[in-house]
Amino acid sequence: MGQVTELVGRGLAHFLTKPVRQSTQVATVSQEQLLANLQPGDVLLIEGNTRVSVAIKYLTQSTWSHAAMFIGNALPNGSPWELPLVLVEADLKDGVRAITLANYAQMHTRICRPVGLSDEDRKRVVDYVIARLGQQYDLKNIFDLLRYLLPTAPVPTRFRRRLLALGSGDPTRAICSTLIAQAFESVRYPILPEIERTWSNDPVHADCYAEIYHIRHHSLYTPRDFDISPFFDIIKPTIKNGFDYRSLAWGDMPQALEAPCRSVETKND
Repeated sequence: MGQVTELVGRGLAHFLTKPVRQSTQVATVSQEQLLANLQPGDVLLIEGNTRVSVAIKYLTQSTWSHAAMFIGNALPNGSPWELPLVLVEADLKDGVRAITLANYAQMHTRICRPVGLSDEDRKRVVDYVIARLGQQYDLKNIFDLLRYLLPTAPVPTRFRRRLLALGSGDPTRAICSTLIAQAFESVRYPILPEIERTWSNDPVHADCYAEIYHIRHHSLYTPRDFDISPFFDIIKPTIKNGFDYRSLAWGDMPQALEAPCRSVETKND
């Protein structure tokens, strides 16, 4: 029975990862700009264009349907003519894999950066995802997602997050957000923790309380959580590099023909 489930799951994975024809995107940030601004440990959110992206966007009510972690030059370079493998993601068909930034060059993306993460913990987070290269996607989640694709079923908002955690729970079968959430959990870095207020029993300090943080189960995290987390900064390369609207060369202005050429600086660390 397990082999049948695996076979059917593979077929569904092939179906769900097909791009949606009517989905067209124009990247707002170039691949060179992304590479110049990403740091190891950053989470790159992607607005996917596949069938499974439709389900994830619906269930999370978000633009973002996929997440990957930037690892910099942690992996050895291949041939000189090959692009470096700088992202680690959990892919529906291929499992946890390392890919180039070019995989998402034509898609909408967002950089989410953990604030204040120490260099030591940053390395531990990166090492965590690299150590799981080759693990497989939780195929049981595919059956759960498929039910909300054709047609998109009306699911109450309060249940949508739970519906993304219906897989086997097998730690060797990662999904994209779960993998990254576990990496940050390994160094006790918060994403969207549950916060409990405990009030003082001392009558003199009856109005005082402490905030106790509890780690939410990693299976409940979705790509949008890194976007809305108060502990992750949103990095927009265009703004970070000094945006000046007065310097734009508009097509209907005479100075557009005199716009200077710009060189793009990149980095691999």
